[in-house]
Amino acid sequence: MQHAADLLAGLARDVGAANLSTAPPDRIAYSRDLWPRSQLDRLAGDPPVRPSCVVWPGSPEEIAAVVRRCASAGVPIVPFGAGSGVCGGTRPDGGGVVVDVKRLKRVRRLDVEAGEVEVEAGLMGENFERRLERAGVTLGHFPSSILCSTVGGWVAGRSAGQCSSRYGKIEDMVIDLEVVTGDGVLRRTPRADAIGPGPDWNQLFVGSEGTLGVITAATLRVHPQPVHRAFGGWLMPDYRAGLAVMRGSMQAGDRPAVIRLYDALDTFMVGANPNRAEGGGPLARLKDLLGTGGGHGGPQSRLKQALLRTVLGAPGLANRAVRTLPQRCLMIGVCEGQTGEAEAAHARLGSLARAAGGQDLGETPGRNWLAHRHDVSYKQSRIDEAGCFVDTCEVATTWARLPALYEAVRRAVGPFVLVMAHFSHAYPGGCSIYFTFAGSGRDVDAMRRRYDAAWRAGLDAAAAHGAAIAHHHGVGLSRRWHMAEAHGEARQWFDALKRTLDPAGVMNPGKVFAEEGAS
Repeated sequence: MQHAADLLAGLARDVGAANLSTAPPDRIAYSRDLWPRSQLDRLAGDPPVRPSCVVWPGSPEEIAAVVRRCASAGVPIVPFGAGSGVCGGTRPDGGGVVVDVKRLKRVRRLDVEAGEVEVEAGLMGENFERRLERAGVTLGHFPSSILCSTVGGWVAGRSAGQCSSRYGKIEDMVIDLEVVTGDGVLRRTPRADAIGPGPDWNQLFVGSEGTLGVITAATLRVHPQPVHRAFGGWLMPDYRAGLAVMRGSMQAGDRPAVIRLYDALDTFMVGANPNRAEGGGPLARLKDLLGTGGGHGGPQSRLKQALLRTVLGAPGLANRAVRTLPQRCLMIGVCEGQTGEAEAAHARLGSLARAAGGQDLGETPGRNWLAHRHDVSYKQSRIDEAGCFVDTCEVATTWARLPALYEAVRRAVGPFVLVMAHFSHAYPGGCSIYFTFAGSGRDVDAMRRRYDAAWRAGLDAAAAHGAAIAHHHGVGLSRRWHMAEAHGEARQWFDALKRTLDPAGVMNPGKVFAEEGAS
């Protein structure tokens, strides 16, 4: 292996000395993403594996030079966008070099008439969408992380925005990609709309999470800005009735931008169930504790945090208490586009909801969701501060299998965590179930065991029901042990592709598939 000092000197020449850092604060900052399991490791005092250095290349050619140098030296490379992933996909567990692409942030070309934009991988999502909005178009891609994620991260992680029912997931938006593969070659994939018959080669890299190369730019489809939105909310008799409405709407071709159904506990937490018991009952107390995470500072806050730990430390009791809730479930819809198009889709959605026994709640629930759609991401830290953990797990399947999948995952994780869910990202063939779970334990090691057990049980249940073990959060480290079963023989195809595009095996090793390179 090349001497470390020689490697660093070469990298400094590749990107400029000012764009390379071996400083401890930088190496610590780039040692993890937002995977909640890493937070538990930090609480336990486990030191993170730090990269040897961080580089900030300023062009695709500089990235290619970095990759060639690291490949020659046998040094791992971890591509990095904004670090907002929640699966450990950018943890440099093998050390090596973190390649941060955020200096690549240009919109190279925007063709409104053709409905496409070429954009570099390091541009932050919110800034990108604002650029498009000023030109009268939208990508239609609004992940919860839009304020702290990059275009390249979206493509690498196979992201879905909150409006994917109308605009599709990121893979549906890709026209072509610019990628530095693991052999250090800067490549451009054939345009998806111009190759005619045969494979869409873009899809080799969508969802590859940096294991085949560094995405440096993408050409994406854009759409006219919607001129009108119609909002709605309905209280459905139960979640099965709500699913029937969602399926009916999607299969009728209406494609609302957002159609979301909360289960009984999530409906209670949202505060949209007019039949819930008011006052200071145990579930109302639980809602207060989860909503505030126990508060901040002072004896009362410490008491509330201790109570939250006690409740989440006995999830079986909490989950049984949830069964006493009314089973009516909130469904919200947001339809957008031209005025007539949005209103017609909204009217049909409302008609389906009423026919299924839904109570019309007016437009307030839909408007409230839009106004607060990013709030939950900022509340999770309060639960962490209370000495508990919270995470989300999204799986997906066909409409016919959804109820059995929902019940199976809830049963599987219920002994370990308090669990709630909502159904979203609906398509004509099925939709995603987005589970949220929270737990605690007598100490950090107990919490880690409970966290791991919940994830293992939940993914085992999803796999047993033939479901996709992820919808949009990616694989990283959290799901890699289930990937071989999920992909079957295709795992060998990935290994062959890896040997072709990353012959030195340096690109984000250990991610996506466990024990990469082993048949």
